[in-house]
Amino acid sequence: MAFHEFDALRDALAAADFDRPPAFVANAHVTGVSVARALDAHDVPVVALDRSGDGAAPPSNAVDYSGRVIYPLDDEAGFREDVEELAAQLDHEPVAFGCMDEWALAFAETEPEGVRLPFADSETMDAVLDKSSLYETCEDLGVPYPETYRLSEVDPDEVAAELGFPLVIKPARKREFEEAVGTNVIEVADREEYLDIVEMAQETGIEIMAQEKVPVARGEDHSLASYVPENGDPLAVVGNARVRAPLGYGTSCVVERVERPEIREHALAVIEDAGYHGISEAEFVYDRDRDEFVLLDVNTRPWKWISMPVQAGANLPMAAYADVTDVDYEPDPTKDARWLSLEDYLPLLAGGDLADVLATDDWEALVSGDFETSGDLTTAVYRPSDPAPIAHRLDVEFGGRDYYCSC
Repeated sequence: MAFHEFDALRDALAAADFDRPPAFVANAHVTGVSVARALDAHDVPVVALDRSGDGAAPPSNAVDYSGRVIYPLDDEAGFREDVEELAAQLDHEPVAFGCMDEWALAFAETEPEGVRLPFADSETMDAVLDKSSLYETCEDLGVPYPETYRLSEVDPDEVAAELGFPLVIKPARKREFEEAVGTNVIEVADREEYLDIVEMAQETGIEIMAQEKVPVARGEDHSLASYVPENGDPLAVVGNARVRAPLGYGTSCVVERVERPEIREHALAVIEDAGYHGISEAEFVYDRDRDEFVLLDVNTRPWKWISMPVQAGANLPMAAYADVTDVDYEPDPTKDARWLSLEDYLPLLAGGDLADVLATDDWEALVSGDFETSGDLTTAVYRPSDPAPIAHRLDVEFGGRDYYCSC
């Protein structure tokens, strides 16, 4: 599948003949290809949007068309105009799926005409993404969360004395902080570094928070993967990020479905209290000192391992799509599921950083491709039935090109 420049994409969509609303999936990397595959399994047409064709999704056989639109952080109004112009070429109003914060927020904030949004409005989304209001909700509901101080409201010196070093600096809102410093979390080792960040935040007007460094139990990170409709019962699965790369704090690379009623209860209480509907991931870590799970974040969008709940029987993208169209969807009975990102997992094994958590049968199923039709295992990008995305990833990686995505 060719990645089109905007004008060519617009012309291609004008000539397309879809029998149902297509999905606009942006951006088009690991999460994007996972959403595309989840929708394609139910014959939903997919249009992958990005600022670059180097993501994993454009060549997938689950994607009908792909192409360039203006990046919303460069020009939000331009992004809206591009999306509206593409939507105007279609006989059915497309359904939007934002796969990183900036894309999800851009859809919510600009509300492009002629596009269906299967999630809450930007004000509600902001209330969930803003950690200040999120933790206030946790306090009201009795949901455990890390000890946290909004530095605009307290003396930074007193906070440092209370928390000690190392501590963690997080923004109230992730996007603006990440633009300024290139990351959304900073572990601060000493007072000098701490005061430098406080000064930067004051100069730029960015709201930051100082948070305890939680004594995390490695391998015990859990999240609730859910779709909460405007009306009706939520569709939800709990996942355990058994392995991260780097170990302990990096990106998820092995995630397993588990039964954790307290995670489900606490996450849904926070989401529903905020009035949020849509796809989300509520992230918890296990605090060894407290001997309980604490809520860190709620991501109001699809995320990297969203194929795991799909494998478990809960196709969250399809549930969201069905709610804003006239298409029917019924989830399958819940079953065991495991998700694997080979791109992140194999370097850990090669470096001797951990013992293999996969069995010989798993590797045989991966090499043969049998995992696609039997067993509980699914993958991030590699699938023999859809080989172009992994081949494209290798081409980009070894070709020296750079594609950034936090997924």
